[in-house]
Amino acid sequence: MDDRYKFFLILLLSTINSTFSYTQTGIQVPGMSTCDQKFRTFLGTYSIPGASIAMTKNGKLVYLRAFGFANAAKTEVTQPHHLFRIASVSKPITAISIIKLVEENKLKLNDLVFGPTGILKDHPIISKAKITDNRIFSITVQHLLEHSAGWNRDIDCFPNPTSPYTYKRGGCDPIAAPLHVTRITNTTNPVSEEALITFLLEKGLNFAPGTDYAYSNIGYLVLGEIIEVISKMSYEDFVKATILEPLHICDMHLARNLLKDKQEREVEYIGNGGTSPSCYGNGINVPWEYGGFNIEAMDAHGGWIATASDLVKLIVSIDGFTTKPDILNATSVITMTKASLRNPNYAKGWAVNSANNWWHTGALDGTASFICRSNSQYTWAILLNKRVIDAQQSASFWTELDALPWDCISTNTAWPTYDLMLNPSTQSSNITSTKTGNTAITLSWTKGNGTHRLLLASTKEITEFPLDGKEYSADSSFAAGTNLGNQNYAIYNGTGSSVTVKNLVPNTKYYFKILEYNKTNATGNHALYKLCEAPTIAIQTLTSVIDQSPLEDQVKIYPNPSSQNIKIITTQKFTHTSVSIINQTGSVIEKIESKNSKDSNIEMSDYKSGLYFIQLQDSIGNKVTKKIIKIEP
Repeated sequence: MDDRYKFFLILLLSTINSTFSYTQTGIQVPGMSTCDQKFRTFLGTYSIPGASIAMTKNGKLVYLRAFGFANAAKTEVTQPHHLFRIASVSKPITAISIIKLVEENKLKLNDLVFGPTGILKDHPIISKAKITDNRIFSITVQHLLEHSAGWNRDIDCFPNPTSPYTYKRGGCDPIAAPLHVTRITNTTNPVSEEALITFLLEKGLNFAPGTDYAYSNIGYLVLGEIIEVISKMSYEDFVKATILEPLHICDMHLARNLLKDKQEREVEYIGNGGTSPSCYGNGINVPWEYGGFNIEAMDAHGGWIATASDLVKLIVSIDGFTTKPDILNATSVITMTKASLRNPNYAKGWAVNSANNWWHTGALDGTASFICRSNSQYTWAILLNKRVIDAQQSASFWTELDALPWDCISTNTAWPTYDLMLNPSTQSSNITSTKTGNTAITLSWTKGNGTHRLLLASTKEITEFPLDGKEYSADSSFAAGTNLGNQNYAIYNGTGSSVTVKNLVPNTKYYFKILEYNKTNATGNHALYKLCEAPTIAIQTLTSVIDQSPLEDQVKIYPNPSSQNIKIITTQKFTHTSVSIINQTGSVIEKIESKNSKDSNIEMSDYKSGLYFIQLQDSIGNKVTKKIIKIEP
């Protein structure tokens, strides 16, 4: 074969491999296959294991897709319901929260932060910092929002050590040197937000507040502390209660450091091989993405995890358009997105440009993220579980990532009219159970606001989740309905509020989870599930009380029904050593010991009317159980 043809064949096979090797999930949009292909090609080019993408048009979520794998072993396919760390995309969340406090007159942008009249003057830790640079006392809330407080992380402040306590790449961003910060501030590991802030306060400023722009993670940590002082709530609780819950967003949380502590449905993060001494100070070298950084101390500047769909739901609630109600008033939106004096391309928590587009990116080891609100009423969120750090590739990576959604928009001509944001806002609640024997349970619940609900059951904790756009065949006989995976079975799928689950095994624990979903014309007749906050219940079935052995024929009980006393007569083949009276829930309410007896008299006059089981046991463990009905005299 001619070398030229070999070259082109290799190139073609490489292109096919990079473009089509990525598994795609989510509701397929026939008219947007070009967008799928562009995302696949991008991910293949930069060897990104997994991704989730959400795009809205005119306030409607019309494209929600995921690609690749959610774990390092490549055994779990990424789904749109997976959560990702979003790194610095957390900053717009903090900015929205601060602007909300300003809107409610609980805070002013020109309020001083430090010093005897500052917001944090009574902070139990930060107020004790030994500040020698008096310029710090003129820092305002607005300076922090606009990255003009005076810290420049590009100017070296770390020594060049041989010990593991400092970060060797230079610069002065304390988040990259957690062990150094705790040593200098004489605080415990892992490093805290307060220790990171104290470190920079005691170091001093690189320029006077308001005179320059320098991106600062720690400035946004200070904003988190301000939120806590003003609201008297934790930063996370305030954001959830004030910003997220009114939007019915429940799949956003603060991240945890270690893989073992990841949230339900959270992806695994794939680093670039770099390691660091653990931020816990235990002398163990760990990947940066799992314990090198203290993610748990990055809350207000880079600590959130989210789904792509919840991020665009947040964006359309502050976008200044009328397609969906905004949680900030028009004045607040303008204030938040007005370019700062020191950087025409950064406002308050948002990168901006003269075309009135707003966006933000995020990057940490194992994470890359990008959100945008365009002036043409498109928004998007792109979340990846790996980032590119190679110097030559990094610039093209971010340039092409930025171009992806724009290319998708420009080449697509057939946009869906449905809204994939219309999943239920409230789950079912008050799930209760009634045991109806040893092999059946009746479950009841208070309906949520979905059009339908799906009940899952398993003999172990529920680990699988329904997928948007897919409906499941359910059967109330356990294990007869669709297996979503890992023996998680669909038991009920309908509009009601109860079901009797049958074909259960006695003396076995079962787990049940109920999830609301919507399926209407507005959703394109796609089933859209609410996964978070789903109620669960674990129930132990009754010990088997129906013994079908031939010995049963050797026992007679009369009268049955009885109002007072019953007589038990057995044959020579069965002599019992104990008699137990068991109620309908399987509980032994009385036990009478005997010595190889063939006959017994049982007093029933004190028992309430209803169904009981009389269980006889012999000396070698054989049991015979009979039903008895107690009636009123």
